[in-house]
Amino acid sequence: MNEQTAVLVLIDIASRSRLWGFSRYILGKLPFSNITGLLFCKVLGSGFEGGFSTKPSLTKQGFFCIFDNKQNAEIFLDSAPIIKAYRSHADEFFEATLYPYSSRGSWSGFSINQLSSAPLNGPIASLTRASIRPFKAMQFWAKAKPAEQAINDASGSILTAGLGEAPYLRQATFTIWENLKSIDDYAQSGAHLSAIKAAYGENYFSESMFTRFKVGSASGIWQGKNVQIP
Repeated sequence: MNEQTAVLVLIDIASRSRLWGFSRYILGKLPFSNITGLLFCKVLGSGFEGGFSTKPSLTKQGFFCIFDNKQNAEIFLDSAPIIKAYRSHADEFFEATLYPYSSRGSWSGFSINQLSSAPLNGPIASLTRASIRPFKAMQFWAKAKPAEQAINDASGSILTAGLGEAPYLRQATFTIWENLKSIDDYAQSGAHLSAIKAAYGENYFSESMFTRFKVGSASGIWQGKNVQIP
């Protein structure tokens, strides 16, 4: 498989490693230098308790990477020193290998442009990220909490994470769903639909990217929940 492949990792930093965890934000992408096949990388924080909040979590964080192919993504997860370091400093560690099949928009000018075939069945992951216009931030956050509650109440939701490149203004949402129907039912109804209509209708974002993925594999613990796919 030569299509671009994504890796999403979520971590809850152990209490003994708080300083190491904070240093991740200072170092940023530096520990990811010279990794074979790496096209794009973002080191991310998370909202309070790993959700969607203007209050940042002191321990929960993650990163998102795009590789040029599946093989290099798997080598990274299997043997990269930064992965081993995160594992050794984590109370919770979750990783997913993802194959994008639908993507629009960009993230810091980067667009996913080598897509996999659409899935026929099985779990679906979604990543939504946006740079929020400062004068639209209050309206955005007023919509965010009801949308989060709607995810928690939705049928077929496997995992959710509220992530951020920077507090308040550069936000991302990552979710995994049991199948295409469950994510479409959520996306096309209720608080999420209202939030999306407002975002586009009122021009909330200066840049955004919306991507769906087939889940190649996903394993680990996030928010106390053990997830294993397949």
